[in-house]
Amino acid sequence: MSSLSTSWLSGLWSNGKPVVEPASQRDAAALSRIHGASFHRGWGEDEFEHMLSERNTLIHRLRMGRKIVGFSVSRMGADEAEILSIAVAESHRGRGLSNGLLLTHLGHLAGRGIRTVFLEVEENNQPARRLYQRAGFGVVGRRERYYRQSGGEALDALLMRRDLS
Repeated sequence: MSSLSTSWLSGLWSNGKPVVEPASQRDAAALSRIHGASFHRGWGEDEFEHMLSERNTLIHRLRMGRKIVGFSVSRMGADEAEILSIAVAESHRGRGLSNGLLLTHLGHLAGRGIRTVFLEVEENNQPARRLYQRAGFGVVGRRERYYRQSGGEALDALLMRRDLS
């Protein structure tokens, strides 16, 4: 095989198509790194390990080739779920990957009998708000001073809801 063919194949393998699939315990470190780079207070590897062992928590990873580049986490109770976090690595943002991740995650929640999904989003986080609105979420409330910034500033969160049934 020529070096051109080999480099093309390795490029295809390393980038690949986006794949959303269930996360496993061995993904905890990668998920923690992405979360820590995406949010003011990142979750540790041990927190992901704990969530991955809970039966009422659904975690999907977003993989490009062999690299995990995003995730979604929801906690389920009865026929409701709350999206706790969704993130895509900074190097892969702006490509529409979060939309596919979110919609696939919602499909899996619906498949588990979830009828209503809630989430909180920082009021000023326009990219996340657009993502959720495009996915059919609507604002149903506000939590004042819900998020704390690194400088101590308190920011409001919007409570959003989507019915899956």
